Amino acid sequence: MPKQSSKPKRSARDEVQSAYDVIQHVIRQTEGQPEPVPEKNPAAVALGRLGGLKGGKARAEKLSARKRSEIAKKAAAARWQGPKRS
Repeated sequence: MPKQSSKPKRSARDEVQSAYDVIQHVIRQTEGQPEPVPEKNPAAVALGRLGGLKGGKARAEKLSARKRSEIAKKAAAARWQGPKRS
């Protein structure tokens, strides 16, 4: 039995939308306009960073010393295992 589906993956976007995007890209290049760069919302960035800074420390405080040790051993074994082979 195959491990993966033999069916080709379907694109989330249809061909018409992809073609439209390609044409718009070419038009921008020929007109000399730079590609628009999406700007990040500073408030959202601050909130995400705040949660990220709290997350690891809070998780470590909730874990027992034994469980932390098991996680660390598993991580070390994964690092020393070497590259994955497919």
